Amino acid sequence: KVKPFVESFGLDAQEFAKKMDEFTSFNDFFSRELKSEARPIADDRDAVVFPADGRHLGFQDLSKVKHVFVKGQSFDLDALLGNADLANRYRNGSAVLSRLCPTDYHRFHFPVSGFATEPKLINGSLFSVNPIALRKNIGIFWQNKRYLSFIRDSAVGNVACFLVGATCVGSVNITSPLPTLVKKGEELGYFRFGGSSVLTLLEKGAVKLSADLLDSTASGIELYAKM
Repeated sequence: KVKPFVESFGLDAQEFAKKMDEFTSFNDFFSRELKSEARPIADDRDAVVFPADGRHLGFQDLSKVKHVFVKGQSFDLDALLGNADLANRYRNGSAVLSRLCPTDYHRFHFPVSGFATEPKLINGSLFSVNPIALRKNIGIFWQNKRYLSFIRDSAVGNVACFLVGATCVGSVNITSPLPTLVKKGEELGYFRFGGSSVLTLLEKGAVKLSADLLDSTASGIELYAKM
């Protein structure tokens, strides 16, 4: 199943840490590791990187979410974080939604360096996170099963990272020995089969999102980019 999948979707097998005949199952291939040089990480101390390969939406000010979702929907930080005081820290902050598809590399990484906390499970449903579903109901992000970890004392303040489960992806596997100091680009964990999302929240004024990400989002289009 692996070789036809790789050929059908034009994946670069040269990036894989294993050879195609070394995978023990399709799930083993799905959660594959890549060679260390496959994803160079921006070394600028102040640069924040995407936590995963995928299709991304970026909002400079989360309180002004529009265009992409059904009119009238707001981003409910209180429900997402489960704590109003905590939500206030990100009320006018920035957010990047990174959506992974079955063809993507399914390991996720730290977007910044700092002290990462142990992920906290917030239980919930496993609704689909495909773009049609999200446009109709952005609330999927705070209704679905998710893990929350903070990266504290980074170059851009305290960063909140949500690992969001979805249909066929109830299994979120953490590989980093948290809590611990982490380096930007190091592996945090991986999803099993399906497609899911990583949601990154940054405090007000901490970052300036790239123009291409903002322009795509304003047009209601996800921007494909590797981590």
